[in-house]
Amino acid sequence: MSRFPFPHPYGWFQVAYPDELEPGGVKALRFWSTDLVLWRDEAGEYHLQDAFCPHLGAHLGVGGHVQDGAITCPFHGWRFDGSGSCLEIPYSEKINRKARLRTYPVVNRNGFILAWRHPDETVAPMWEVDEIAEHGDDGWSSYYTSEYVIRTIPQEMMENSADPAHFLFVHGTETVAEVEEYNTDGPCSVMLSKQSYVTPRGTTWGRIDVYNFGPGYSKVWFSGIVDAINIATTTPIDDESCVVRFNFMVRKFEDERMTSTVAEAFVKEINKQIVEDKPIWENKTFLPVPALADTDGPILKFRKWYAQFYAEGVPAGA
Repeated sequence: MSRFPFPHPYGWFQVAYPDELEPGGVKALRFWSTDLVLWRDEAGEYHLQDAFCPHLGAHLGVGGHVQDGAITCPFHGWRFDGSGSCLEIPYSEKINRKARLRTYPVVNRNGFILAWRHPDETVAPMWEVDEIAEHGDDGWSSYYTSEYVIRTIPQEMMENSADPAHFLFVHGTETVAEVEEYNTDGPCSVMLSKQSYVTPRGTTWGRIDVYNFGPGYSKVWFSGIVDAINIATTTPIDDESCVVRFNFMVRKFEDERMTSTVAEAFVKEINKQIVEDKPIWENKTFLPVPALADTDGPILKFRKWYAQFYAEGVPAGA
């Protein structure tokens, strides 16, 4: 029995980085309990489709190749374009119009290949992911990236941002962050908080401001001691596991070596925290009615906001 009573959420999810595929490249993927093929045509456009050829089920991501703007099945040579339509059956003069591949809307934005996934493939993207102004800005570093596969679901991971108390006990912070504001607007949510830190020069305050754009994409802004941004993406693999990618930028110092030193120290600390979180996530269960303390963070507000991304609905009591 699953620990989590939820279907896969809908929204924008990272499926790759742009440099993972050269034009003409093909890559087999698995997300949302679905085998997928990501390919790139000769013009450089990315396409994400269900992996199995509708003819006799061959996996297009294993042996398939791109030619003239289409992907070719390795089994019988059937060719499909970026919209999923069959273009050619090389040993027949007729085309089977019913032979189609499900195709997912894809954008290349902020240094990520993002795909829109909804259980109803006829539902077009309901919002767009904003451009991150700092990405590509000369005043900011390039991404420092890390990736983890964790046996949990995106909701459980994102809920951590609404649970400041756990930082004291799991990550050893000196105090619990003070939540100043939590609000939601459609697919977006914002939590603004401040955190005290003990430094060699005494206690100082920093900020951790979290901006969520749907169920799988967040911008976490750290400021005070150092200005840093983490673009965190979480994509379901199956019913009980997901891949999380952290992508850090830091505001550059005048000295390049200092920028690198600060960035690497910051990334090391955040990666340490996700390693500390991992055994909690992988062994906890979802409680529909948690016994909360009066000073817990906005956990129930977060769950109410997140529930909108389950198109099939949320089970009673969850």
